[in-house]
Amino acid sequence: MQFSAGKGLTGLSFRFGSLDHCIHYYLKILKMSNPIIVTTGIYDAIKDTIRRKKVSIPEEKRLAEELRKAKQVLRRELPEDVVTVNRKVTIKDHTQNFEHEYIFVASAKAKPAKNKHSILSEIALATVGYKVGDIINWPFKEGEREIEILKVEPWYG
Repeated sequence: MQFSAGKGLTGLSFRFGSLDHCIHYYLKILKMSNPIIVTTGIYDAIKDTIRRKKVSIPEEKRLAEELRKAKQVLRRELPEDVVTVNRKVTIKDHTQNFEHEYIFVASAKAKPAKNKHSILSEIALATVGYKVGDIINWPFKEGEREIEILKVEPWYG
């Protein structure tokens, strides 16, 4: 059975092999239009990382785009299910088919061997500001990957 998404704004018609694929496609479009939510401190740290050329060109373009649309909030106003510093985050990598838990900390406290990753690490930059349920297509250095935020918890380590 084929499902059609009809004609979009471009006038193009899309066909999907299953209803799940059709729903997944629309959810990705909806989530891509939602702005990330970050504190002013995280916003400034990401801008500084871009300015100092600490990321690849595709990551730089994507981060700049995300920051242009970002919603900045005070730390106390940040929803608990949003990825930020001092959070334990479970991510499903749909491209490489694995789940992993990361702890995102301030750069000075990063110890990757102990699973404490800088909030400015590649995986943190790909997910910061997103919330549980978001699916992100990110231009990692080794190639584009689709990741999903499964769980976000406070981390007090």
